[in-house]
Amino acid sequence: MHEDLIATGLIGTDEAGKGDYFGPLVVAACYLNDKIHAELTGIGVRDSKKIANGRVKKLAASIKNLCPFNLIVIGPDKYNQLYAKMKNLNRLLAWAHAKAIENLLQKVDCDNVLTDQFGKEQLVLNALQEKGQKIKLIQRHKAEINPAVAAASIIARAEFLFRLESLSKTHGVDLHAGAGAPTDQAIVRFVQKHGQDKLNQVAKTHFKNTKKVLG
Repeated sequence: MHEDLIATGLIGTDEAGKGDYFGPLVVAACYLNDKIHAELTGIGVRDSKKIANGRVKKLAASIKNLCPFNLIVIGPDKYNQLYAKMKNLNRLLAWAHAKAIENLLQKVDCDNVLTDQFGKEQLVLNALQEKGQKIKLIQRHKAEINPAVAAASIIARAEFLFRLESLSKTHGVDLHAGAGAPTDQAIVRFVQKHGQDKLNQVAKTHFKNTKKVLG
């Protein structure tokens, strides 16, 4: 998918943490050309959702050594502030993707950007600044099958996992990925230990889990 663009250079972007109650929202942008593509293929880069967490962390370290990249990490506290201001997750995502693209364009000269479809294309285009306005933005569902987006997905997921583990250690509570029953149980344990007013430091509090567990 869009491998033909890699020959002339392609930036891929993807995010992690969007559907996870605890932890940050992370957006990554990675630049690939033919040479980098061959190297990433050789180490087994593919969509991070299909790779075990331990392997994701190891691959992310290798990818960072092989290709130019940029990471945007929005911690829970900042995320909650931005969500309260924007009141729309897709607008927040668009801002973060645009920021990662703009930052990477400071390092590389690239005309094409591919990202997974998460909302109207115009959201990202509107968020791009001077350098970003000159690119051709392509948004596709399941874009992670493209190696540039797959590389970005791995870097983003690894950073999310690292930050989630760090938050768990700092607060002495096992903060689960996802938004299922284990997450609800972790909310109870966290609030019992630290109080409800501290929840915004570790969680995306607009998720339904907050109201479900705490009323």
